[in-house]
Amino acid sequence: MCGLWPHASLAAQDVSASALTSGKTRSVTQDEYRAHLESLEALVRACAQTRDMKTCDPAQVGPDDQVPISPAASAERRLIRYGWLRVLLSKAQDKDVPAAKPKTAASEAEQAWQNVRPAPPTTSRMLIDAQSRLADDGAQIGNVAASPGYSAERAVLQQVLAGHEYRDLEETTAKDSAYEKVGNWLNHLLESAVRASARAPWLGRVLVWGFIAAVCVALVWGLLQLERRWRIRLVPEDRPPAPGAASAIPWQRWLEDARQAAQAGQWREAIHLLYWASISRLESKRLWPADRARTPREYLALVAPEDPRQPGLADLTRSFERVWYGGRAAAESDYLRAEQIATALISGLSKAADRGGSL
Repeated sequence: MCGLWPHASLAAQDVSASALTSGKTRSVTQDEYRAHLESLEALVRACAQTRDMKTCDPAQVGPDDQVPISPAASAERRLIRYGWLRVLLSKAQDKDVPAAKPKTAASEAEQAWQNVRPAPPTTSRMLIDAQSRLADDGAQIGNVAASPGYSAERAVLQQVLAGHEYRDLEETTAKDSAYEKVGNWLNHLLESAVRASARAPWLGRVLVWGFIAAVCVALVWGLLQLERRWRIRLVPEDRPPAPGAASAIPWQRWLEDARQAAQAGQWREAIHLLYWASISRLESKRLWPADRARTPREYLALVAPEDPRQPGLADLTRSFERVWYGGRAAAESDYLRAEQIATALISGLSKAADRGGSL
């Protein structure tokens, strides 16, 4: 404990040490580092005896050392700086200044503070402590290489972690780390907003009302989307289809008429009937309220984009519009592809991609 105060005093002077440091470093071995410490210890001992400019020259300290922490060839190196010693040697060129005597006219509080406050160490005392510090640094060389492996402590920790109270303990995942970063960013943003609102009170009110408005808009938008997707659930199950709606005629009859038209070679009429057979089937499953006034595109818009039946209905709608409204001649191959899609929609298959081709 006797060397703590001189070491603290020397560390406080590291700022001025930059003016006396050579700015050079060298890579040394542990033996070279030990020899350098011994030479520095001898230098400080000689400076403490003579206290002149030649013996206490800071240039004799030499460059800083980069010392390996273990004898291994690829061991990590640690930079040892001697700026504190250069400052001390520069200060040692002057003799110790005797402590000033307290003034007789000083107040009682000042005299009490002077009695409590320890006197700063003299340069001679700091030179003696510097020798002890260099000797201690030399004695610590090689201690890192001989450090224990803590195998016993590691085994105890593993035994503790194997207990039932740590059974559900999991390692932090990348997702948790990302959430933590987002949370930290939000906290920093809110702290910045609070500091800004302290300087401008109106900014806090703007942020609060803006947040409330954003929440209200998001809530309204979500309710509209929910109502659009689930409004069919509000239609009573026992209500019959509206007159003229596609589901007013059973989908089986639509499909039978389509096949009869195909047997007669009326491919355009057969595709037309296949489309309405699919609409009747989906409408009977209460995918939307029955309404004959809708256009094919309106029927398609009622199906949610994530619904697995949406791609098949879209292909069948395009085929129907081309041959029925576009006046395009239909062939047997067009009918067969349309029949495959309609069969998948009617049977309730989750994927209509297995249709042998795009329409």
